[in-house]
Amino acid sequence: MPDRSLNRNKNSRKAKPIQDIKTANKQANSFPMLGANLSSYQNQSNVTKFRGNNEETIKKPLLKRIFNKKVIKRTILTLLIVFLCTGVFLGGKFIYDLSKTFNGNIFGLLFPTKLKGEDSGRVNILLAGYSADDPSHAGAELTDSIMLVSIDTKNNTAWMLSVPRDLWVNIPGYGYQKINAAYEDGQSDNFSAGGYPNGGMGELEQIVSQKFGIPIDYYALIDYTAFKQAVDAVGGITINIQSTDPRGLYDAYTHLKLPNGWVTLDGQQALNLARARGDNAAGDISYGFANSDFDRTLHQRQMLLALKQKVGTTGVISNPISLSQLFDAMGNNVKTDFNVSDIRRLYSLSKKIPTNKIQSLSLNNSNGINLLTGYYTSDGQDALVPVAGINNYSAIQEFVSQHTQN
Repeated sequence: MPDRSLNRNKNSRKAKPIQDIKTANKQANSFPMLGANLSSYQNQSNVTKFRGNNEETIKKPLLKRIFNKKVIKRTILTLLIVFLCTGVFLGGKFIYDLSKTFNGNIFGLLFPTKLKGEDSGRVNILLAGYSADDPSHAGAELTDSIMLVSIDTKNNTAWMLSVPRDLWVNIPGYGYQKINAAYEDGQSDNFSAGGYPNGGMGELEQIVSQKFGIPIDYYALIDYTAFKQAVDAVGGITINIQSTDPRGLYDAYTHLKLPNGWVTLDGQQALNLARARGDNAAGDISYGFANSDFDRTLHQRQMLLALKQKVGTTGVISNPISLSQLFDAMGNNVKTDFNVSDIRRLYSLSKKIPTNKIQSLSLNNSNGINLLTGYYTSDGQDALVPVAGINNYSAIQEFVSQHTQN
């Protein structure tokens, strides 16, 4: 029969004292733990410690459970504080960036409104890109990227049409110039005309609207930093390079080199491709840009579609860091006449449009016909004009009209 002198008597408060270590070791052998002695039991459950002739029994499992509960509570509390701080930080950044972009009107997110043009079934947006974020870049105020985006709100389709930066147009007060100078001229002259925004984007909007025969409802002016940061924020974009050169693309100006086929671009690569048109530089020869600026605008439309698709993925929408970076890109580098309630509505409409329902259009391949031709100006510039004549946009307007019929 095992000696149970170490067990606590139910009717007494203290166990009987143990006389010596030898007896304790002998009694320890009766416990159901093989190879244990008194010293090892000092680190086990229900251990009996000795202080002189007194005995103190500590129930460690109970203490351990209490300790674990405290640790769990503290851990949960810490995580909650971290998440709360993160939410406050991201929420603050979101509000700050929206405030910068949309003139402080952030509560429109709660009250989306119909967009201009939505009642007629089509919303038209003018996008322009410039390099004002890089003052060292020659011609930083020139809008070298110009694009029309038209959304069919009834059929959930859309199209994008690039406006060549070298299009030769008449800019009021300046005479004939390339269209990429319209924004800079409008800024200099503080352009103002009924039905158009003030400043450079109003000047550009008026010219595009009149030449292409299409009303423009909104504009967005985007610098190159916004595009680069947006691509990085979503973890890169993937597009299909289809150069006529079997080597793919190489642009000597930006040193961008890409093979044919599917490629994933980071922000800097995407920015370089948006700028590249196959210029040669200091004896370095480019290849793969058979159509020069038309290839550049084609790649811009491809990347815009890829970015739209990537932003809509669950991985981006549920990632607070990606969203924060997108807010930064927008808040610091975009000027627009959209307000917040417009943006909320635009987001709702764009979600309904599959990427394969967005057409990519170009004036150098309108149903197989080139609507533009090269033009050598009196001051020695290479420009583009309509095939029908310098100021004859009838064929271009017909082409646009065909794609705006709901």
